[in-house]
Amino acid sequence: MKYKFEEETYKIIGAAMEVHRELGCGFLEAVYQEALELEFQTKNIPYEREKRLKIYYKGKELSKFYVADFVCFDSIIVETKALSGITNEHYSQIINYLKATKIEIGLLINFGEKSLTNKRVILDK
Repeated sequence: MKYKFEEETYKIIGAAMEVHRELGCGFLEAVYQEALELEFQTKNIPYEREKRLKIYYKGKELSKFYVADFVCFDSIIVETKALSGITNEHYSQIINYLKATKIEIGLLINFGEKSLTNKRVILDK
């Protein structure tokens, strides 16, 4: 069964896998972000890095904002981590990004483990 942005999601995860294959685990998150940006360029994946995400409350824009690591294809928020494991707080972070922006798809990618881990997160409407 095909899901929304399936091909785009696979491209992003493939780029992350290439970065992890090359660098392994143990680097700082910023290193993985920079390498992932280069991989996005190599694979022609459209992205915005450190994109400010507006937050709305009852239809009014707040002065506070989130900063997503990447927004790819104008439709997928990509949050990167370099941790020994992902917690509920990290999962909640991307859920909040999706809720605030009304973007439907998020990817939580962790480079900090021996094997790359990722979680596709869908905003329930």
